[in-house]
Amino acid sequence: MERTVYIRLRHRIQVRAREEILLKDIAQLIVEERFYEQLSHMKVYEVTEQDRNIIIIDVMMVIRLITEMLPNIEIQTQGSSQVIVEVVPEKKKVSLPLFVLVWLLLFIGAALTIMNFHEDVSMQAVQQRIYTIITGEIDDKPLIFQIPYSIGLGLGMILFFNHLFKKRLNEEPSPLEVEMFNYQLDLDNYVAMNENKESMKSIDER
Repeated sequence: MERTVYIRLRHRIQVRAREEILLKDIAQLIVEERFYEQLSHMKVYEVTEQDRNIIIIDVMMVIRLITEMLPNIEIQTQGSSQVIVEVVPEKKKVSLPLFVLVWLLLFIGAALTIMNFHEDVSMQAVQQRIYTIITGEIDDKPLIFQIPYSIGLGLGMILFFNHLFKKRLNEEPSPLEVEMFNYQLDLDNYVAMNENKESMKSIDER
């Protein structure tokens, strides 16, 4: 392993505007100890005002910078060939009126969705029919079914999303998290392909 550096680029990192990106930020390194400090603190890129929210750093760019610093070192790359750098803007204080408005919209929208679904499937009529079959009596509001059903509906949503407020119930990801993960992967692949200028070349650039 002497005079050889092994590099594995990270998939995605987040940085602030006007921040220097060092090699240790975007990659895992295995190299002889006497070279590690020098390489890990090597500046790869500096975020400027002209950069948008996504920057693609290609492995070839990293290799070129390393060979300029250490011409006689061998480089072995592993994993992804580019890293996605997300430029995160400075956090702004959340407006309380805006938070309340968004919360109300989500709450009312979710409530209307559940009510419309139950109306479509005639849930109340089904519960009335079940109550009549079991008890032999007719009741327009069979609360003995409706109350436990409402509680069970809420508990079922908690189990489905695997979260109670910010607390995760277990280590298994929820279906929503899996879908969001797959969406993020597709988005990252698209960005890596289209934002990386070295990945495509048009006929006019020859």
